[in-house]
Amino acid sequence: MSKKADKHLSKDPIMKKIVKEHKMLSLPKSKTVFHELLKSIVYQQISIKAAATIHGRFIDFIGTDDFLPEDLLHYGPEEFRTAGLSARKCDYILNIAQYFVDNKIEESDWEEMSDEEILERLVSIKGVGEWTVQMILIFQLNRPDVLPVKDLAIQQTMVKLYNIKSEKAKLLKDMVKVAEPWKPYRSAASLYLWAWKRANSN
Repeated sequence: MSKKADKHLSKDPIMKKIVKEHKMLSLPKSKTVFHELLKSIVYQQISIKAAATIHGRFIDFIGTDDFLPEDLLHYGPEEFRTAGLSARKCDYILNIAQYFVDNKIEESDWEEMSDEEILERLVSIKGVGEWTVQMILIFQLNRPDVLPVKDLAIQQTMVKLYNIKSEKAKLLKDMVKVAEPWKPYRSAASLYLWAWKRANSN
């Protein structure tokens, strides 16, 4: 997919330069979508370093990184707080675990679902937003054509490289228009845009 994506994206002169000069951003996967969802909750709105520490404490508290959703339901939110999680994040984690148990979700289920179906299902869980699901689609499930227009780094990079002048809702529409030629490899394009942003951040 990478070579095909590179060839396709290189039809865009700006993207061609990025493809030539950078490697796609790559992040480690979690064991399952469930584990990645929990990790995303831990990492919300705090620094990466602090989040990594708290996530490590959470795993230590559970005693294994190979836990199931039902394993978490043996605990109350006040117990998770000992790992350094906020009360709200503790509630979100238990919401996610309860949802996976109630709906008997298996990891293989995601392979049968479209991006839109996964988005609709997961955003119904309190604490899980569109951006989080898009990150799971790209990094955990390797879906090829996801464009996270509300991601700040993607916005900043596209505004700079493609000289987009609009703001707010119009900005999102213009980003989608600019990215239209990238289909069906908008995930790869996003990974390149993140890589460019990291390389060019002061």
